[in-house]
Amino acid sequence: MRFPRLDEATRSARLAPPDGRVRLVLDTDAYNEIDDQFALTYAMLSADRLSLEAVSAAPFHNARSSGPADGMEKSRAEILRVLERVGGPAPPVLRGSRSWLADESTAVESEAAREIVSRARAGDAPLYVAAIGAITNVASALLMDPSITERMVVVWLGGHALHWPRTDEFNLKQDVRAARVVFSSGVPLVHVPCAGVASHLLTTAPEMRAHVSGRGAVGDYLFKIFEEVCGTKPGASRVIWDIAAVAWLLEPEWVPTEIVPSPVVTDELTWDAAVAEGRHLIRSATLVRRDAVFGDFFAKLAHAR
Repeated sequence: MRFPRLDEATRSARLAPPDGRVRLVLDTDAYNEIDDQFALTYAMLSADRLSLEAVSAAPFHNARSSGPADGMEKSRAEILRVLERVGGPAPPVLRGSRSWLADESTAVESEAAREIVSRARAGDAPLYVAAIGAITNVASALLMDPSITERMVVVWLGGHALHWPRTDEFNLKQDVRAARVVFSSGVPLVHVPCAGVASHLLTTAPEMRAHVSGRGAVGDYLFKIFEEVCGTKPGASRVIWDIAAVAWLLEPEWVPTEIVPSPVVTDELTWDAAVAEGRHLIRSATLVRRDAVFGDFFAKLAHAR
C-alpha cells in the first residue's frame, strides 16, 4: 500500500500538542479489561477540551471473549453501559472489525473504519483518533483511504517503551499487521508505550474508594469493576493504562514525549532500531506524571456528580 508523503513542516505541525478543543474518536476494546472504562469516562468528562464525535468498539481475544468478533461486540455493549452511567448526550457507538488484518494491504470492512474515514475527511480541523486497544479499526481506515493520513492524528497506547527488550504487549500483539500498517503509513502518530510509560498509572482500592466510589452512577461502576479485579489485599494495586492517551490530549506536559523515527516491529515482537533510522518521525511518550493525571480525573469525577 502506498501512502501519501507528508512534508516535514506539515508533519511537525501535526505532531505539536493540540491547540484548542480537539475533534476526537475514541477506539476502545472496552470489555477486555477495566482501564478503558476509566478512559472513556475521562474523555466524556473533558468536554471543554475534547469534542468526542464517536466511540468505536475494537476487537480483542482473551479469556473474556471467544474471538475478535465476540470481543468487539462485548466491547460495544460495555461502551454503552459506561455512557449510560456517565449520563447526558452520548456520541454514536460504532461496531468495529470482526477479525484481524489478513495482510498489510487489505482493510477489514467495518462501520468504525468507514466512520473514521468519513470524519477525517470532514471539517477544517484534523481528526484525532485515540486508540486504546488493538489498532485494527484505524489501520483499516488508513488502508481504505490513504489520503486521510493528511487529515488526522493518531494517539495509540500499544507496545512497550522503545528501549524495552521486547514489545509483546497485548494491544500490539493482537494484530501485529495493523500495528505495522500504522507505524509505516506516515500518519502523524503519538505513541504511548505501556511498560515503562503508562505503567506509572498505578492506583489502589483505598484511593479508588476515596475518590471514585460514590461519585455518581459511573463512579460506583468504576469502583465496582476495579474492586472485582484488584480486591482488597493489602498492598494490591492496578495500572489504569488507557487514561494516558486521553491525558496527553488534555495536557501534554503530563505525558512527556520525544520525537523519534517511527519504530519497526520484528516478527519476534522486538523493536528494530537499526531499520527505524531514517524513517519518518513520530512522537513517543517517555513518562506519565501519575499524580497530575489522577488528580485531574478525580476532580472531574467529583464535579460531575
